[in-house]
Amino acid sequence: MAFADLLDRIGGVGTFQILHSILLAFPVCMVACHNFLQNFTAAFPGHHCEPKTGLNGTDALSYQELLRVTVPTDERGQLAKCQRFREPQWSLLHFNGTLANITEMETEPCVDGWVYDKSVIRSSIITEWNLVCDLRPMRQMAQSVYMVGVLLGGAIFGGLSDRFGRRTILIWSYMQMSVAGSLVAFLPNFPCYVFFRLISGMTFSSVLLNTLCLMLEWMPVKGRTLAGTFIGYVFTSGQMVLSGLAYAIRDWRWLQFSVTAPFYLFFLYSWFLQESGRWLILNKKTDQALTNLRRVAKLNGKNEEGLKMTKEEVIAEMQTEISNRKSSHTILDLIRTPGMRRITGCLMMVWFSTSFAYYGLAMDLQKFGISVYLVQFCFGAIDVPAKFVAALTMSFIGRRVTQGTFLILAGAMIIANIFVPIDMRVLRTALAALGKGFCASAFMCAYLYSGELFPTEIRQTGMGFSDMNARVGSVVAPVIHLIGDHIPILPAVIFGTAPILSGIAAICLLTETRNQPLNDTIQEVEDRRLKKNWTKEDTQKLEIALLPPKMDTFKEAI
Repeated sequence: MAFADLLDRIGGVGTFQILHSILLAFPVCMVACHNFLQNFTAAFPGHHCEPKTGLNGTDALSYQELLRVTVPTDERGQLAKCQRFREPQWSLLHFNGTLANITEMETEPCVDGWVYDKSVIRSSIITEWNLVCDLRPMRQMAQSVYMVGVLLGGAIFGGLSDRFGRRTILIWSYMQMSVAGSLVAFLPNFPCYVFFRLISGMTFSSVLLNTLCLMLEWMPVKGRTLAGTFIGYVFTSGQMVLSGLAYAIRDWRWLQFSVTAPFYLFFLYSWFLQESGRWLILNKKTDQALTNLRRVAKLNGKNEEGLKMTKEEVIAEMQTEISNRKSSHTILDLIRTPGMRRITGCLMMVWFSTSFAYYGLAMDLQKFGISVYLVQFCFGAIDVPAKFVAALTMSFIGRRVTQGTFLILAGAMIIANIFVPIDMRVLRTALAALGKGFCASAFMCAYLYSGELFPTEIRQTGMGFSDMNARVGSVVAPVIHLIGDHIPILPAVIFGTAPILSGIAAICLLTETRNQPLNDTIQEVEDRRLKKNWTKEDTQKLEIALLPPKMDTFKEAI
């Protein structure tokens, strides 16, 4: 609470907060590109077996005739993707051979390789390393490994940020993304691709968590909702930027490098970012905190007010938070006290289910049967109105209701798609886009809401742990898609039920943080919980105790 007063004294939401937020926003836009990049770098083009050549009689055939006699077709007349005839089937030249005609004809795998349709997808890891047929699961494996990296990043960098500072870890993350992303683009084999995508995934978590934390901790109470909304829209813009880049750059390696190169610039200017004043004070680095506060005051046009501040004054303002702060923290502090257990347990559900449903919808765009570039753009564009509504409800109704409502709506859209026929592609895409938009709004709220619920001394540990649960959801999502090969309806049921249950839990169990100062210590969380409980229950008991005694009771007492 005291640090919020210091921020108000040096300009509130001023020039520094605006410039700081803009500089932090550009990397968020580009990590959003990285997050959805595999929709394009690992896109499946149309393909079929390389037809046999050099056989007797085949030299005189056109290419289409050669395909007809060497590659089987299904009941829709589509060329088989993973098999071909052992010997040319000359009879198929004279009539429309279908699946019924070819079931008894001997086939073999694509021993000579595949022919890819490059009219839309000119180059991808699928075409470069032939990750089709028996190797088709490698695509989902690569995405799951990336999500494991995102999970590890949330677990590792959250704690490191609380220990070494938000700015320090952010600088490291920009450098890590620059190197890992470039290596993904230019190393020659699939194992290297998977490994450095994992490293990039770790950076994704670090950039998002530290950006939001650094922004919130320099933002006064009245600007926090706007800041959270701003970052949400920046992430959305990254998805739309990716669709344009992918449409313009059809070679997967150059696309990968194009979304990585800006991080070299981000690394250079990140040295000019200011470390969180809250974190510096709580970690007994008051001299540096005072220097940063004076820089902020100068940029905000409050230079005289900044010069008046002294080290003793800053310490005095934060004395309660400093005295209540433990010298070190572990992840166990997230469940050590009743208030923290409730917050942590409920946010685990919220983050897991939001990410689970979000990536269940957003990471397999080709299944909708519409241009993957258009679907990517629409999936990003739908976030604009959804997040605007979320920002309004967070500002005027509150975080708790916003979080729960959007989760419930997301689950409802996913389940509604179960009842839409498969051939109604536009309607199915529209419902999926709405569900994805609601999930994105829930994500935006979760980042802001969680940052407000966790106290400063373990905020990044808590955010990292929450983000880790989200990434567990994103790792599990591809596995659920594999179940759909056997029970088509089951993935939608699972993806829809999870956010509905967590939305109900959020509404029932979490507390409201709208227009409330950030908690700096675990003790403050518990004090607020106890105060709330006392106000509801003990006040009623006190009022009853203060009522005058009834006459019968008075007579008995005599």
